[in-house]
Amino acid sequence: MNETIGISENNREKVAHQLAKLLADEFLLYTKVLNAHWNVEGPDFHTVHLYFEDLYKQSADIVDDVAERIRHPGHYTPASLAKFLQLTHLTEQYAGNNDSISLMKVLLADHESIIVFLRENINDFAYAHKDAGTSDYINSLMEKHERIAWMLRAHTKQVKA
Repeated sequence: MNETIGISENNREKVAHQLAKLLADEFLLYTKVLNAHWNVEGPDFHTVHLYFEDLYKQSADIVDDVAERIRHPGHYTPASLAKFLQLTHLTEQYAGNNDSISLMKVLLADHESIIVFLRENINDFAYAHKDAGTSDYINSLMEKHERIAWMLRAHTKQVKA
């Protein structure tokens, strides 16, 4: 069945492809937040363990939202770990410690990477691909990542004595 939403099939396909990359990034980030939640250690364990729990719940919602955004114009969502690893801009490698600062620095770098990717695509979605809805969605998602990045940055900041 042909979609009649005012966006050409070519543009819908380009949007779906960029969203598939975003989905891969979001899924990998979700997995890394789970790792942080499960493996954090140190004197701030309890507080940070609970914070990471909140983060992985937010990440799960974001993953679902991005996948559904791909489906809106009729495209299928990639849904395998192998495909996600092919599409992602992030790395799953982590060789750091399990203290909160180390884990948060890794998560912060990933949020910042996603923010850059989103920022680079907002105008293309709206103007090049004629998809203002996805552009609006991406803008809203970017704000969520910026808020999380701010909190992670604040936690990892070294206070001068």
